[in-house]
Order: sequence, then C-alpha cells, then structure tokens
Amino acid sequence: MRLGSNPWVLTCGRPVRDPYVTLICFPWAGGSPDVFRSWAAGLADGIELLAVRLPGRGPRLGEPHYEEWEQLLKDVSAALSPHLERPHALYGHSFGGRLAYELARLATTAHPGLTRRLFVSACRSPDMPQRRPHLHTLTDQQLREALLHLGGMPPELLGDDRLMRLVLPTIRSEIRLAEIWVSRDGEGVEVPITAMYGRRDAVDDRARMARWSSFGRLGCELVDMPGGHFFPLTHRPHLLDVLNSRLGAAGGPDQW
Repeated sequence: MRLGSNPWVLTCGRPVRDPYVTLICFPWAGGSPDVFRSWAAGLADGIELLAVRLPGRGPRLGEPHYEEWEQLLKDVSAALSPHLERPHALYGHSFGGRLAYELARLATTAHPGLTRRLFVSACRSPDMPQRRPHLHTLTDQQLREALLHLGGMPPELLGDDRLMRLVLPTIRSEIRLAEIWVSRDGEGVEVPITAMYGRRDAVDDRARMARWSSFGRLGCELVDMPGGHFFPLTHRPHLLDVLNSRLGAAGGPDQW
C-alpha cells in the first residue's frame, strides 16, 4: 500500500522529510479530519501530522458506518499499519480518544516500543460508566439539539436538513460506540498517557478522567485545559503547547 493512496489517512500541513515522530489524530464522533489541518503550523519541526478519516466523511461519505468495535479496530489497525511501524504518537478526542486507546493496545503488541505517547482528551477512562441518558437513543431532532448544545458542529451544518440526512446516521453510530465502550481488559498500555479535560466540560470532567492513571503502565498525567468539551476548537494554542512539550519540542528524539 502506498502511504499517499490510503483513503483512511489525511496528511496535514507541510511534508516532514525525516520525522522523528508521527502524530496520528482521531476526531470525535462525526468529526472531520480536516479540523487537524490547522495544527501542523503550530507543531515543532520533526513532528509529522496525520489525521484519520473514518467512513462517512468527505470522499468516504457514501461508505457504511461501523456498528461494532471489533470490526472497526481490525480495519483501522490494518489501514494504519504502515504508519505504526515507525515511531508515532496517538491523539484522540472523545470517541476518538477511545479509538486511540484501543489502537495503542493493538500497536504496542504488534510493534513494541514504537508508540511514544497516547493523548486522550475529553474521554472518560475505560472503567468509568457512561453518563446517562445516552445520546444515541435520542430522536434525530433531539440529537441535533444535543449536538448544538455541545458545540462540536457549526450551527449552520446542524440546521441543514439535507446534509443531516446524510451524516446523522454516522454520527449516531459513533456516539453509540462511544457510549457502549467499556474496558476490554484491565491491563492498560505500555505507553505514557497524557489525559486532558476541559475545566468547563460537563460531559467528561476531571472526575471522569482521573482514573486514566490506572491504564498508563509507563505513567499518566492529568492536564486541565481552558474551555468545555470541545476545547481543541476553542483553545487550540493551549493544546498544541501540551503536544509539543510532551513530544520533545526542545530535545526531539533525544527525550525518548
């Protein structure tokens, strides 16, 4: 598979000729990988930025969404295999955080020592029950209203009935996967974890993320961020500061 022909992967920003680490990013339920494009200019030299494009977005709009974790993980792992065979870090937000953690579990088994760090943001720990009521059981109109309240999608898109008929099934399915997600084992990962939460996040606050410390066998830090559930959209510079500092912006690969 040529890396440039992979429909799962979007290369963000300038090409990095000889990266010392590849940062692979997973968006939230229904989120576009394009949200990560603006991050590239703020990352330190030597960090390559890739975003994962799941079915239901952009050129993959017509592809069926996933109903179960097992098949999703199998396909994502296979699609990203070429990138996991070199030093990398994983970042995921909300649903994307769950996906990043599950991929880290698979990657550290298949490619030991190459996953440098796992970043999870606005994502409850694997042993923390999902808040209720579940969003995926709402009617279409109720779900659109809930998404508007959370702030992860532009109001003009949520108000577009034609577009919502196309994308809402994918959003609902990924929210469902996020809400039914539970710890698949209690062992955690051999990767240092940085867990970030928004100070005004009513969904995944500090209490719901604190137990990530039980899942990072090489250490875990809990970092508070300004903003609410979607602080990556509202406080990007703060987030990039965390990514750069943890990925070795000062010393590069010498810090590994």
